Amino acid sequence: MFSQLSLAIPHGAALPLFMLSLPICVWVAWSDMRAMRIPNMSVALLALLFVLVAPFTMPLETVGWQLLHLVVILLLGIVMNAAGLVGAGDAKFAAAAAPYIAFGDLRFLIALFAACLLAGYATHRIAKFTPLRRMAPEWESWTRKRDFPMGLPLASTLSIYLLLGALYGA
Repeated sequence: MFSQLSLAIPHGAALPLFMLSLPICVWVAWSDMRAMRIPNMSVALLALLFVLVAPFTMPLETVGWQLLHLVVILLLGIVMNAAGLVGAGDAKFAAAAAPYIAFGDLRFLIALFAACLLAGYATHRIAKFTPLRRMAPEWESWTRKRDFPMGLPLASTLSIYLLLGALYGA
C-alpha cells in the first residue's frame, strides 16, 4: 500500500521523535476531548523534545530551519486565532509540531491531516451516540454542539506522520 511512499524526514530522526512524542500526542488528544483544552505544558514539552532530540538525529543546519517552522506557524496561528478561525491551544500545538515536519512533505501532510480530521470527526461523533460514551461521560467534547476537539486530529497527524517517517523516511 505504501510501497511508493518516500518521505523527506530522515528515518533516523523520525523513529526517536515518534517514540518520544507519542505520549505527548495521546495526552493532547485526551485532554482536548475531556476538557476542550490543550495544556500549555504539553505544547512546551513537545517543542522542548524537538530541541533536545533533533540535534542528535539530524544536521544542526536542518534543525535551525525546522525551528523556523515553529516561528512561522506560531505567527500564522496567532493571526488565525485572532480572526476566530482556530483555538489558541490548537494554534500553539500546531506551532510546536511544525519543526517535526519536513518542508518537502507538506503536500503529504495536508492530505494526512485531512484524513485524520475526517476520521477523528466521524469517530468522535459516532462514539458520542454509542455505549462508548459511558466510558468517559464527563468529557466536555460530547456536549459541545459547534466545537470539535481539534487536538485529536492534530496529534494523530503528527504521530502517524512520524511513524510513517520512521518506516519510509529518507
